[in-house]
Amino acid sequence: MKTRVVLADDHQIVLAGLRMLLEGQPDFELVGQATSGAEALRVIKDTMPDIAILDISLPQLSGIVITRQLQDECPDVKVILLTSHEDRGYLTQALDGGARGYVLKKSASECLIDAVRGVHVGGLYVDPSMAGYLSDTSRSRTSRVGIGLPGLSEREIEVLKLVALGLTTKQIADRLQLSAKSVETYRGRGCAKLGIRTRDEIVRFAVTQGWLSGP
Repeated sequence: MKTRVVLADDHQIVLAGLRMLLEGQPDFELVGQATSGAEALRVIKDTMPDIAILDISLPQLSGIVITRQLQDECPDVKVILLTSHEDRGYLTQALDGGARGYVLKKSASECLIDAVRGVHVGGLYVDPSMAGYLSDTSRSRTSRVGIGLPGLSEREIEVLKLVALGLTTKQIADRLQLSAKSVETYRGRGCAKLGIRTRDEIVRFAVTQGWLSGP
């Protein structure tokens, strides 16, 4: 089955470019589009897509406000926020509001397709430049967080945190200077200790620990 997508951006040129990008994928189906927040919310409720891609700065209702509202009214719709904002404050608001993806407009042509596919299967996707920034700045909190998690080693926490941030096994291995096999081992041990298995469960656990927010 195709991934059903709604797209919303108030700039017609940007909207047209993103539409072409999405429609060029054989596994995607664009079921609606909008140029304002109110229209986006209406289209989402009418079509109930798998993924809603929303510009954060939509007129009438911002992408973050819509995301929070969908948590109550359409919880099965996963939201990817598209933005020009690269500061941690917007990212934190997005994740706290329930967004499952955060993609910068400047890298949308390279990242948006991966974001949709990753979020659709239950993952969290953060633009690579932002994911690295968050993981670096939150590393100093690892030992403090670990105090409340007596079963996890510091390395297991690091790996699970990076998994939750959307990094691949290879990216985690490069960042921590480990082999891919070691990364999978730490991930497997950490998940076994917590009684979880999927990336979606790792993301939910990371949210409860505050791993996805700024320090």
